[in-house]
Amino acid sequence: MNEPKPIEAKPLRHPWRWVAAIILLVLFALFVVSAARNEAYGWDTYFQYLLDKRIAIASLHTIALTIIAMLIGVILGAILAVLRMSPNPVLSVLAWIYLWIFRGTPIYVQLVFWGLLGSIYQTLNVGFAEIDLQGLLSNMFLLACLGLGLNEAAYMAEVVRAGLQAVPEGQYEASKALGMSWWQTMKRTVLPQAMRIIIPPTGNELISMLKTTSLVVAVPYTYELYGKATDISYSLFEPVPLLLVAATWYIAITSLLMIGQSYLEKYYERGATRELSSRQLAALADAEGKLPGNVIIKD
Repeated sequence: MNEPKPIEAKPLRHPWRWVAAIILLVLFALFVVSAARNEAYGWDTYFQYLLDKRIAIASLHTIALTIIAMLIGVILGAILAVLRMSPNPVLSVLAWIYLWIFRGTPIYVQLVFWGLLGSIYQTLNVGFAEIDLQGLLSNMFLLACLGLGLNEAAYMAEVVRAGLQAVPEGQYEASKALGMSWWQTMKRTVLPQAMRIIIPPTGNELISMLKTTSLVVAVPYTYELYGKATDISYSLFEPVPLLLVAATWYIAITSLLMIGQSYLEKYYERGATRELSSRQLAALADAEGKLPGNVIIKD
């Protein structure tokens, strides 16, 4: 009996993918050439102000706003997430009301309100003393950070809650069996495991926060990147090149944040997968009957 010929597997061809890719590249090249020749973009002004000292300082203000607001958002968001999952109904309802208010109103409206807070509250009467709030509420940088951070906390609360709920129930039961309280379970067992799920959307929120800082002109705080670029454009009567300058800085900072997010995700992914040799793989298959889903075959 003749032995069957070995099967020769040939990959399926996709010529139209290459055609579509070439068309897109050609269209992109045409756009770049057209934009480079278009005087309305003001490329001379763009290159003149791309590394301007005022723009560079404004970018530092933007980074500071982003970091401080995210710290407020992450810390307060984690507290709100834990309160929402608390067995105490009063704490759970209070956390829900906070999320309802800050997620239900636009961030721009909230920032305008924070900017007007100094005209609403001049003093704070605590019974035995009256505190003057004018100096505190006239600090627009502080108000901008608070406005951004308190709004971000409402969204971070849901991110953290999703990560906490992704932890298997058995982890809660095991902690309870060891005599841990609810707070100890959250701190020592649940949160460390939930970080792997929380980090990716938190990175997205950080990048989104960087761009949301452009709205703090509503406070008004105009020393961040977009506000400074707008001020310069008003003096030059050339809005387009200064908008391109601001966009370039936003893209550069976002790229750095994305690189940092990638390294942070890899750090918390440690232990999520196992690399096994062929001998270990065979022994594991014999013992369990099938391979676990988190096993990577290592040659």
